[in-house]
Amino acid sequence: MDLSRFLMRAITANNLVCPIDGNHLTRQAHSLICDRGHNFDIARQGYLNLLVVQHKASRDPGDTKEMVAARRRLLDTGCYEPIATSIANLAAEHLSSMPSPRVTILDAGCGEGYYLDRLLQLSEQWISPIEVALIGLDISKWAIQSAAKRSDRITWIVGSNRRPPFALGSIDLIICAFGFPSFEIFRTILKPWGKIILVDPAPDHLIEMRQLIYPELRQRELQSIESDRTQGFQLIDRRNLTFKSQVSQSGAVQDLFAMTPHYFRSPPEGKATIAGLDRLEFTVDLNLRVLALEAISRKG
Repeated sequence: MDLSRFLMRAITANNLVCPIDGNHLTRQAHSLICDRGHNFDIARQGYLNLLVVQHKASRDPGDTKEMVAARRRLLDTGCYEPIATSIANLAAEHLSSMPSPRVTILDAGCGEGYYLDRLLQLSEQWISPIEVALIGLDISKWAIQSAAKRSDRITWIVGSNRRPPFALGSIDLIICAFGFPSFEIFRTILKPWGKIILVDPAPDHLIEMRQLIYPELRQRELQSIESDRTQGFQLIDRRNLTFKSQVSQSGAVQDLFAMTPHYFRSPPEGKATIAGLDRLEFTVDLNLRVLALEAISRKG
């Protein structure tokens, strides 16, 4: 039997709505248009910009072009590959119990698209679900421009987690890795059985770099989700991922530094120390948590 015809197929997302009035967007030639005539052109690189001017907090929000380039170079070395694999495996496990053979996955704060692109590659061997629409959303236009170069089978969108341009109740799974989740908004766009995968730094994440940067280390606190219960979520799965990795060139060390918040927080002495390194072995220490809407959690 040819099992290839049963493997997962990537499909185009069809749950996009106008960021101005919330009406459904339909494709016409190289644009998406709503019933009221609001028109959004598909960029020649293949992505959509659905972050309208009135919803911007600054002229050029999100990561800069330089930060995006540093992150892409670093991630393309493969030093964070176990993170991408863990996210994909966790997604596969939790999607297998969903009632629909067609699902929509949103990477909320996808950056330059590394994790979602790897998920697409790994999901090609899934037998269930049958069809998956993958959406990468980020507020940085530079990040989405870079992400669009990774795959044309993913819907890449410039937009905000606080005003996601998706129909209510249209997302099966949200991935938020090193991001800023908007739980009250996520609840509205998830399906009744929807789930969220959160990926956050644990206490020893990049501890070697932090020891070089700061004269005294503060205990890292895991982002609390206690208040999420009042917003309709329940923690249903929690796992730790810890491994050693390394970068062995000066440029790669600087890229690793530049893609972290420590780049902005560190004192001048710490930056000078990192600038003098041509190799760094470091610990990756993460917490992966899965949240589900409480209604479905109680049934499970």
